[in-house]
Amino acid sequence: MALIRWFLGRIILLVDFLFSPKGVKREAQIQSEFDQETAKLSLYQYAACPFCVKVRWAMQRNSLKIETKDAKRNPQFAKELVEGGGSLKVPCLRIEESDGAVTWMYESSDIIDYLEQRFELVPAS
Repeated sequence: MALIRWFLGRIILLVDFLFSPKGVKREAQIQSEFDQETAKLSLYQYAACPFCVKVRWAMQRNSLKIETKDAKRNPQFAKELVEGGGSLKVPCLRIEESDGAVTWMYESSDIIDYLEQRFELVPAS
């Protein structure tokens, strides 16, 4: 089973590398505003998780610079995810609001919907 998981993980990483989408071009002022907003977001993920790849592609497609934290390779990130979000489950988006409140959002589709609504993005076709 471990061999199959390893092999599938490598396939996912290869597909991610080969088919990673290009980002959109925006006016510098608008991109700067987006960058300031996304500085308050962190994506806890695993590199070879297909649902994490789905979220990362949405981020890349929309040129959103969100910090990614690999909870599989870094025990500190795994600890942060469990303590903050309550579960070692990925993908998980950590959202820090302007008032300092922190929300942890699981589920790839929910994360993508949130990003599309917050940043008024065009959904993928």
